[in-house]
Amino acid sequence: MPYVLIQVTNEGVSREQKEVLIERTTQMLVDVLNKDPATTFVVIEEVDTDNWGVAGKSVTKIRNEVKK
Repeated sequence: MPYVLIQVTNEGVSREQKEVLIERTTQMLVDVLNKDPATTFVVIEEVDTDNWGVAGKSVTKIRNEVKK
Protein backbone atom coordinates (compact mmCIF):
# COMPACT_ATOMS: atom_id res chain seq x y z
CA MET A 1 0.00 0.00 0.00
CA PRO A 2 2.11 2.95 -1.21
CA TYR A 3 1.68 6.36 0.32
CA VAL A 4 3.14 9.36 -1.52
CA LEU A 5 3.24 12.84 -0.01
CA ILE A 6 3.72 15.72 -2.43
CA GLN A 7 4.46 19.05 -0.79
CA VAL A 8 4.15 22.30 -2.72
CA THR A 9 4.05 25.92 -1.67
CA ASN A 10 0.56 27.37 -1.52
CA GLU A 11 1.00 29.57 -4.56
CA GLY A 12 -1.94 28.68 -6.71
CA VAL A 13 -1.74 25.02 -7.68
CA SER A 14 -5.11 24.47 -9.34
CA ARG A 15 -7.53 21.63 -8.67
CA GLU A 16 -6.86 20.39 -12.20
CA GLN A 17 -3.09 20.35 -11.63
CA LYS A 18 -3.58 18.41 -8.39
CA GLU A 19 -5.72 15.85 -10.20
CA VAL A 20 -2.96 15.37 -12.78
CA LEU A 21 -0.35 14.96 -10.02
CA ILE A 22 -2.50 12.31 -8.33
CA GLU A 23 -3.28 10.45 -11.57
CA ARG A 24 0.29 10.41 -12.88
CA THR A 25 1.88 9.56 -9.54
CA THR A 26 -0.52 6.65 -9.15
CA GLN A 27 0.18 5.47 -12.70
CA MET A 28 3.94 5.69 -12.12
CA LEU A 29 3.64 3.36 -9.13
CA VAL A 30 1.52 0.97 -11.19
CA ASP A 31 4.07 1.01 -14.04
CA VAL A 32 7.28 0.89 -12.01
CA LEU A 33 6.31 -1.16 -8.95
CA ASN A 34 3.21 -2.97 -10.23
CA LYS A 35 1.15 -1.51 -7.37
CA ASP A 36 -2.62 -1.70 -7.19
CA PRO A 37 -4.08 1.79 -7.77
CA ALA A 38 -6.95 0.94 -5.42
CA THR A 39 -4.50 0.82 -2.52
CA THR A 40 -2.19 3.64 -3.63
CA PHE A 41 -2.54 6.89 -1.70
CA VAL A 42 -1.33 10.27 -2.93
CA VAL A 43 -1.59 13.27 -0.65
CA ILE A 44 -0.87 16.83 -1.72
CA GLU A 45 0.02 19.19 1.08
CA GLU A 46 0.19 22.92 0.47
CA VAL A 47 2.74 24.66 2.67
CA ASP A 48 2.68 28.37 3.38
CA THR A 49 5.75 30.08 1.94
CA ASP A 50 6.59 31.36 5.45
CA ASN A 51 7.05 27.71 6.45
CA TRP A 52 9.22 26.63 3.51
CA GLY A 53 12.87 27.59 3.47
CA VAL A 54 15.86 27.18 1.21
CA ALA A 55 19.40 28.52 1.55
CA GLY A 56 18.60 29.86 5.01
CA LYS A 57 15.65 31.99 3.93
CA SER A 58 11.91 31.50 3.75
CA VAL A 59 10.37 31.32 0.31
CA THR A 60 8.34 34.41 1.26
CA LYS A 61 11.54 36.39 1.84
CA ILE A 62 13.10 35.08 -1.39
CA ARG A 63 9.98 36.02 -3.39
CA ASN A 64 10.00 39.51 -1.87
CA GLU A 65 13.69 40.01 -2.71
CA VAL A 66 13.08 38.98 -6.32
CA LYS A 67 10.25 41.53 -6.65
CA LYS A 68 12.54 44.43 -5.65
